[in-house]
Amino acid sequence: MFAAYAARIDRDQPLNGLELGDRPAPEARPGWTTIDVRAASLNHHDLWSLRGVGLAEDRLPMILGCDAAGVDADGNEVVLHSVIGQSGHGVGPDEPRSILTERYQGTFAEQVAVPSWNVLRKPKELSFEEAACLPTAWLTAYRMLFTNAGVRPGDSVLVQGAGGGVATAAIVLGKAAGLRVFATSRDEAKRKRAVDLGAVDAFEPGARLPQRVDAVIETVGAATWSHSVKSLRPGGTLVISGATSGDRPSHAELTRIFFLELKVVGSTMGTKDELEDLLSFCAATGVRPVIDEVLPLDRAREGFERMASGELFGKIVLTNS
Repeated sequence: MFAAYAARIDRDQPLNGLELGDRPAPEARPGWTTIDVRAASLNHHDLWSLRGVGLAEDRLPMILGCDAAGVDADGNEVVLHSVIGQSGHGVGPDEPRSILTERYQGTFAEQVAVPSWNVLRKPKELSFEEAACLPTAWLTAYRMLFTNAGVRPGDSVLVQGAGGGVATAAIVLGKAAGLRVFATSRDEAKRKRAVDLGAVDAFEPGARLPQRVDAVIETVGAATWSHSVKSLRPGGTLVISGATSGDRPSHAELTRIFFLELKVVGSTMGTKDELEDLLSFCAATGVRPVIDEVLPLDRAREGFERMASGELFGKIVLTNS
């Protein structure tokens, strides 16, 4: 079957390790389900995999892709939860949790196999392309906002780095949930787009906000860390799920953190139950993922190049014809 896969690791030039071509189809195994992939979306996790982060060389070649929506053997339209081993179903109770493609072949292919426990029904209200955007970036944003930040309607939130998949999801979900959302971006067009999606206002990174916020959604890391901490009200919560600009800020702001009793919470992906809630939330409210571009699988390299450049707003989706 045709697939986009990591053939080798290159920490400095990750796209050098990306190849497109034939790979073996999934083999049947007890407790697992094979899905015909209709759509799959790109995440920064895929770039990090090509750099060897979370993906060991002895597991190569590895088909990339965490997220997918498709059709199972019985003709059901489904969405995949991409955290494998969270429950033990299909892998055994002693296997540690992993994200798809760290141990098992991924979704940038005509077919993918996952534990049957990881398969959820796709709401009829969502297209395959829309549903394929949800299991990583949108689920991450959902958990950051509603589980780890614990915000409620009327609360205020700062979303750093508008344009990325998680940040975009946080803006849309926050608006739909009745939050007062502020956003930042270095790019003027992305700031305008953030406002169009529901942010009250958008600012250049580091700008003083009209008010201190209840929570900050942080995926940028070192470049925005100090601003994130300084933007919180006393007792506020900073939730971090990524560090695309690096994980070593020049100033950790420790004095401010302890003096104002701020909370710093790490967040990774989300649970199957949270994904089910997110799917229902989108179906019921009309909220839809922001899609930057849809490409056929054989143009996956173009999608990777756009994601690596940062010149996108929302998700890039790959489809099988």
